[in-house]
Amino acid sequence: MTTTKQQELLSKVPEVTLAFWLIKILATTLGETGGDALSMSALNHNYLLSTAVFGTIFAIAVVIQILAKQFHPAVYWITIVATTTVGTTLADFVDRSLGIGYAGGSAILFALLMGSLWLWYHTLGSVAVETVQSPPAEMFYWVTIMFSQTLGTALGDWTADEKGLGLGYTGAAIIFGCMLIAIAVTYYFSKVNRTSLFWAAFILTRPMGAVVGDFLDKPVASGGLAFDRYQASAILLGLIVLGLFFFRFKAARKPH
Repeated sequence: MTTTKQQELLSKVPEVTLAFWLIKILATTLGETGGDALSMSALNHNYLLSTAVFGTIFAIAVVIQILAKQFHPAVYWITIVATTTVGTTLADFVDRSLGIGYAGGSAILFALLMGSLWLWYHTLGSVAVETVQSPPAEMFYWVTIMFSQTLGTALGDWTADEKGLGLGYTGAAIIFGCMLIAIAVTYYFSKVNRTSLFWAAFILTRPMGAVVGDFLDKPVASGGLAFDRYQASAILLGLIVLGLFFFRFKAARKPH
């Protein structure tokens, strides 16, 4: 068996391609509309209960992902969507229910994210995705992703909302879109560490998805399109499912 084939069998996370980023943005947008559908529409702004529901789903998904013997695209992306939904409701709980505010919540979540990456690196020696081939590495990977998704929600809200920077959903989407383009340009035209660029892009796709999701389902008076949260979530879920059928995701086998 070749080394490349062995790496594909060991790795349970996907190779990073354009399709990966497209599905990632759809998943983060679904996390925003889906999280809001439960916490705001169904449970009348009960962010704590919503976080408990999505947190349970996230924990179950991570266990299934870790117990899997090889990479399964559907299992992986279900787990990603679980991180985005719990990230949405957890960030809202920290920012709104606890009254910490967007800036304070973003600062706390950023510290938790950096702490998770630091502990992962100093425990296992690398945070590169192709090294996620053992239960400890997978646990660090998913906890780090969960923190990044939660931070992304808080950053998106802080950037777009009038209580934060007040750039509006369109303005915030342009800002995060430009930052992602800058990372892509850096990737192709420099020798900056690929692992650092991957995590920077991964983190920034979350606030991008958050502001797009808010733009879809927030009232027109607040700068949104006032789409029904359930319908918007169903459409996004359908697009993700189509993407999984259309694109062929392979297990990661090189550094990124």
